[in-house]
Amino acid sequence: MTGKSPWELGFLCALGLAVLFSQESISIVQSLIAIALAAWIVLLVRKERRFGVPAFFWPLLAYAALSLLSSAFSVNPGESFRDDRELLLFILVPMVFTAFKKAEEADLIVVALLGSGFINVLYSIGYGFLKAVPGERVEGFMSHYMTQAGLLILFGSIALGYIFFGRGRNPLLWAGSLVLAFYALILTLTRSGWIGLGVALVVIVLLWKPKTIVLLPVLAALLFFVAPRTVRDRAFSIFSLKDPSNQYRIEYAKAGAKIIADFPLLGTGPNTVSMVFQNPKYGLSEMAKRNVHLHSNIMQIAAERGIITLLAWLAFLATAFLSLLKLARPRGAPHRPLAAGALAALAAFFAAGFFEFNFGDSEVATLLLIILTLPFAIARLR
Repeated sequence: MTGKSPWELGFLCALGLAVLFSQESISIVQSLIAIALAAWIVLLVRKERRFGVPAFFWPLLAYAALSLLSSAFSVNPGESFRDDRELLLFILVPMVFTAFKKAEEADLIVVALLGSGFINVLYSIGYGFLKAVPGERVEGFMSHYMTQAGLLILFGSIALGYIFFGRGRNPLLWAGSLVLAFYALILTLTRSGWIGLGVALVVIVLLWKPKTIVLLPVLAALLFFVAPRTVRDRAFSIFSLKDPSNQYRIEYAKAGAKIIADFPLLGTGPNTVSMVFQNPKYGLSEMAKRNVHLHSNIMQIAAERGIITLLAWLAFLATAFLSLLKLARPRGAPHRPLAAGALAALAAFFAAGFFEFNFGDSEVATLLLIILTLPFAIARLR
């Protein structure tokens, strides 16, 4: 860090601390991002940084612009424009992309991510042993167990990238973090999180040695049989139409399809679907009406922002996936472990998002954007 201006030091320290607290407190993270943003703008003005973005930023920007357009035609414009403040998180992409001048600076961010994960999982497991009542779904530092699960699958995916492709970069440390993250994920009893981490493992194995994919069903069966009965019952409930949460998701899918048919182009407006589906015409039960979203990224985005905005969001995911796949293939590249982990994290996020509106979760979206951008920032140094 020697030879850097105070603005550079402030920017990197604020960004690093934001990553360190990314799995502990969204309010602290947002405050630190605001500090980093102010320093970054000064660096741009002083020409100590040049603006740049990875390719996936442009469809993400289109998603933001279309969201604002949707807000203008919303059933409640005031509420929608208030919700649009979360779009400011997208500025993280150019900030992280242009943050580093040396690989060692990016390594410090990865260390901060590892530290954040360790703090989170150790607290969660400690709470599970000491304070949790039987059957309680452990939330960690978060306000909801699904948010906690979303963070854990992203962190676990990065750990998988370093375990399989790290080439001596503390594999035992990352392996230990993965085991702890997996156990903390179990404590959330969040089925979408379990599915997401499973998808992440499939992606990593396909990148590593595709033929070994046949061993994953054996591993899944072993984990199932050694798991406590509570976990096995929860896993079995994925396939049960009698499970209440499954019944609600079916209701949300039917209601969402009707809302999309009624508001196809620009949707009802950001954060207004829960207002609209109170109408009896959408057929939700009284209990289902108490929720605030449709428990699916695709259904929620299409319903509240329209099909055009959904296409922009899918373009963002596809561009990020293909770009990360290209980065993750070269053997020996310094960014390969992080690129592979980010690719797995994106796949895990997408899979879990079929059952949960995780892109609407500020904590999850913030960590996802940082993780997706880091490999491109490191590759840019070359």
